[in-house]
Formats: sequence, structure tokens, C-alpha cells
Amino acid sequence: MNKGELVEIVHERIGGTKAAAEESVKATIEAISNALCEGDTVTLIGFGTFSITERQERTGRNPQTGATIKIAAKKAVKFSPGKTLKESVNEGKKSAKKKTTETDSKSRRKC
Repeated sequence: MNKGELVEIVHERIGGTKAAAEESVKATIEAISNALCEGDTVTLIGFGTFSITERQERTGRNPQTGATIKIAAKKAVKFSPGKTLKESVNEGKKSAKKKTTETDSKSRRKC
């Protein structure tokens, strides 16, 4: 799924105009990005947690020449999926093997 497809799904779910759905998606992404830039952790209960980790400087090798190089320290974004997301993804794999009841399929996300 790309950003355009996400906008389309949001538009179908909440109605209104496509422009409003696109603005909602942009605002959400911007809010998460800004919080991470400020060093905050973003937790979306049931979905997961976005956080920043520090990677230290390390030594690597150039694969073409074999020469040793230094890889600079940097910050990286880390995502840890929440329990509900993990369960829905794993149940999606299992649902092909077992039948789910109608109430289960309505109450849980399908993957």
C-alpha cells in the first residue's frame, strides 16, 4: 500500500472529500514525524510505538574494494508493533487454515 491507496481507504471510511482525507493523512504523518524529531516516542495503543534509537559509529568494509571505512553515528527510527497488531497479523495467517466465526471476523482486523 502506498500513500495514495491509504488516502483512498480513509476517504471511503470517513466520507467527505478526497482532499480532506489526504489532509488528514498528511497531518497524521507530519505529527508523528515532528514528535520523533523532537525526541519524543509516539505510542498508538494497539498499533505500535515509534521511537528514535542512536546508532554508534562503527567500522565497515567497502564491498567493491574491501577497504575499511568508518560509518558515522546516526539516529534511526524504530517501530515496535503492538500486541493487537501482532495478533491480527498472525491470525490472518491462521485464518486460511481455520474457519472464523462471524463475530470474530467483525471484531478483529483481517490481514
